[in-house]
Amino acid sequence: MITPEQQGDDMPNCFIVGVGPGLSDAMARRFAAGGYAVGLVARGASHIRSLAEELSQDARSAWLCADAGDAEALVGALSDLEDRIGPPDVLIYNPSVMRAEGPLNLPIPTLRNEFEVNVIGALACAQHVAPGMKSRGRGTILFTGGGLALEPYPEWTSLALGKAALRSLSFSLFKDLAPHGVHVAVIAVCGIVEPGGPFDPGVVAEEYWRLTTAPEGLNDREIIFQPQGTDPFYNDPERRHEQTTVPPRDVP
Repeated sequence: MITPEQQGDDMPNCFIVGVGPGLSDAMARRFAAGGYAVGLVARGASHIRSLAEELSQDARSAWLCADAGDAEALVGALSDLEDRIGPPDVLIYNPSVMRAEGPLNLPIPTLRNEFEVNVIGALACAQHVAPGMKSRGRGTILFTGGGLALEPYPEWTSLALGKAALRSLSFSLFKDLAPHGVHVAVIAVCGIVEPGGPFDPGVVAEEYWRLTTAPEGLNDREIIFQPQGTDPFYNDPERRHEQTTVPPRDVP
């Protein structure tokens, strides 16, 4: 981790919450390459420690551990990162709980616990960083959504509810913060993120970078990332629900 004495005044900061291998790695590398200091938050230390060491070769970085299901700990980690590298110009919220369960069998306590990660943590982070962004008249808040927010499947009831609520939260924040120069967007990644394919982490991360550096206002409050030719039934590969499904049509 860096010390306050090592931080400069001119480098913008990007905080990424919910860092793991794949998309969040690619986002961290993209923003570091673009001249941002990067603050990383994850539940465990092993991955973000090594990633921060890698990033520190070209940019300043800092990391802290916090469980996205513990809003108080999460806000505490953001505050500590601010002490180390300064307030964030960009906040990216990436955590989610991916666990299969149908609506008739989903235990209510389980839904509550997973909602803490999928939605409450996002709200807590936004409430923490938004006042500073408003006062500076600039900033970006980005949420990683998913196709389940647009077309849920029963096998993924909890995650679908969480992503739908996250989408609604993002739209509310967009309306609230846009007049103050703060752009909020949700990115529905409608496919499996894996290297070399249409959902290559680097390709998707580039969209987060564009939303930060050149957002197009209302047109960019939501990105449905589903390139031509990709399978809109990726959440239902056996096509069990094909007759009751209307796949998303907004394809860039």
